[in-house]
Amino acid sequence: MTDFNKECLNALLNKEKFDEFMRTQLEEGLDQLLESELTAFLGYDPYAREGWNSGNSRNGSYFRQVKTQFGPIKVQVPRDRKGEFHQHTLPAYGQHTVPLESTVIQLYSHGVTTREISDLIEKMYGSYYSAGTVSNISKQVASQVESYHQRQLSDKFFCVYLDATYIPLRRDTYQREAVYVAVGIKPNGHKEIIDYRIAPVENIEIWGEMISNFKERGLEQVELFLSDGFVGIKDMLKQYYPKSKFQRCLVHVMRNIKGKVRVSDRKEALDDFKQVHKQSSLKEAETVLHAFYDKYDSKYSSMIKNLQKIEEDLLVFYQSPKQIRPSIYSTNMIESINNMIKRKTKPKSEFPTEESLDNFLGVQAIGYNDRNANRTHKGFGQVTDTLESYFD
Repeated sequence: MTDFNKECLNALLNKEKFDEFMRTQLEEGLDQLLESELTAFLGYDPYAREGWNSGNSRNGSYFRQVKTQFGPIKVQVPRDRKGEFHQHTLPAYGQHTVPLESTVIQLYSHGVTTREISDLIEKMYGSYYSAGTVSNISKQVASQVESYHQRQLSDKFFCVYLDATYIPLRRDTYQREAVYVAVGIKPNGHKEIIDYRIAPVENIEIWGEMISNFKERGLEQVELFLSDGFVGIKDMLKQYYPKSKFQRCLVHVMRNIKGKVRVSDRKEALDDFKQVHKQSSLKEAETVLHAFYDKYDSKYSSMIKNLQKIEEDLLVFYQSPKQIRPSIYSTNMIESINNMIKRKTKPKSEFPTEESLDNFLGVQAIGYNDRNANRTHKGFGQVTDTLESYFD
């Protein structure tokens, strides 16, 4: 066992000794790295003859304090006589301004309160940032999110997915509240989170306000809306986009079927219904759907009557090119976004204010849109010209 290993093992028995041991090792290691860096810059070792009359030489050193997770250490930074040497081992001087502000913004955007952030920053860096200072920094996030909500929208989307998810929020009391999300795909296949809204529950009035806002911000034409069939949503959409079509999410329909048949019949019934979206033409899909009616009507007549009432909304996606049908028979795409948001909220049991939740969601939406700005959704790139022809 080396002397280093022995000292390390002995120090591990006492945290204070271990921290002191690591500080000493870090100081020695950084000093050696900095000296090696200057040697590489000058091109000769200390006291080497080739350094004589070279035009530049070592010129002592100065001490610099560096904060580490084991406490502050004092590092000896060497200098050259001409002052041309700039070391890269240590971060540049500063009071953590850029990285600290970045940390504050990231924490705030994830729903952490300004008080919690200031306490955390003090523990992490040993320098106190008041809740007011943190609040001023975090206003950068709020400004970005406000701009996101007010930005001008594209004048047309081929399809727009609508869905709501629920996230814990505290007002006077804790409660899971609805987050209304709209995701669109343009005729060129580029997708984006168009916008979102926060409200205590899902209702048609909020959806109406959201869709009306889209119109005001420049969205003139939508070929197809997709939703789970929330009561009244189809009629509401027609008020603002009378030429648009409406597709009911077939995955939600299958979930309803699952809840309305016996456990012993579920697998067979769901497998049969899945065949509806796997056909090559509308006519074939209608044949499969009517065969489903005939097979289960005697056992589950109520379920079949409900399906027949919404039949005109089940097969609309067959009117679109076959290359994109796998993407437009359900709201799976928007549900994957909702699941991503929920995964990121897990570390946070609840959001303390609507503003903190709004900022969290805004950062997720802006990030998603930036990542997908130049990506074409699967299948859409093959039929861009065809999709453009759907619009005036």
